[in-house]
Amino acid sequence: MLAILAPGQGAQAPGQLRPWLDLPGARARLRWFSAAAGLDLVELGCDAPAETIRDTAVAQPLIVATGLLAAEQLGLPAPGPVPDGALVVAGHSVGEITAAAIAGSLSPEEALVLVALRGRAMAEASARTPTGMSAVLGGDPDQVAAHIEGLGLTPANRNGAGQIVAAGELSALEKLAADPPAGARVRPLAVAGAFHTHFMAQARDALAEVAPGIRPGRPLLGQVSNADGAVVSAGPELVSRLVNQVAAPVRWDLCLAKLRELGVSAVIELPPAGTLAGIARRELPGVRILPVKSPDDLPAARELIAAHLGSATPVPAAPGEAS
Repeated sequence: MLAILAPGQGAQAPGQLRPWLDLPGARARLRWFSAAAGLDLVELGCDAPAETIRDTAVAQPLIVATGLLAAEQLGLPAPGPVPDGALVVAGHSVGEITAAAIAGSLSPEEALVLVALRGRAMAEASARTPTGMSAVLGGDPDQVAAHIEGLGLTPANRNGAGQIVAAGELSALEKLAADPPAGARVRPLAVAGAFHTHFMAQARDALAEVAPGIRPGRPLLGQVSNADGAVVSAGPELVSRLVNQVAAPVRWDLCLAKLRELGVSAVIELPPAGTLAGIARRELPGVRILPVKSPDDLPAARELIAAHLGSATPVPAAPGEAS
């Protein structure tokens, strides 16, 4: 089985879209994505500085658009039924929206509208209270989580590979830095707020108001959920999970455990790639890991997808390519 992974916020980098613009149809596709998101993603993805794209309202649509552009170049979403046990998708935090579009639960346009609203709502929620996040690296996971909670913080991301992200008020994060858990070190993260905690309840409620208007498709691929590592194969359930996940911890450790259980033998991380591939190398020994960092990585990724779909189901040409 092949797993397609989509990264979350923090993976963005200045100029990340520039090498993709020379691909057939890419610029036009990004202009369309920009119309859906209400942002000039071409300018933001090519010329904007790091400070600009660190803004939650910008970073989230930019990450999803980049992942969707690369996925389409890889022939995803699949044009028809996928053999059982061939492919599964998962996304970290906002990457779940990218994954939902690849699975077929959301159209690309729905994904961009939803992520633009999500980014704005989370930015607004972050502005209400001075909060943040810090990565806790090393230590015993259970002891680290207990230490974090004892300081009034939330273990907002359990990423596996000895990394738990604490989130909450800045004063509590300062106490964590001064008194780290045994055997662990603390690294503050450059994010605007305490994502995936109760501080994001306002953002969750904003998404809940519009979610009933989404008409999810019937996904062709199962999606591993951040909530509990379950494989979700129903569009309405997935949309509900996307809404609730904004204010709930990301259990990437459970997603990785599910990938091991499913017998995943290869992983492709969509751009902006690197973070999830690094975690996968530590948590999934013996599994082939392919981060798609630039268009140069597309041929190898296409071959890997074709190998798992079977020779009878070729990967279609990307938009604008000769078939």
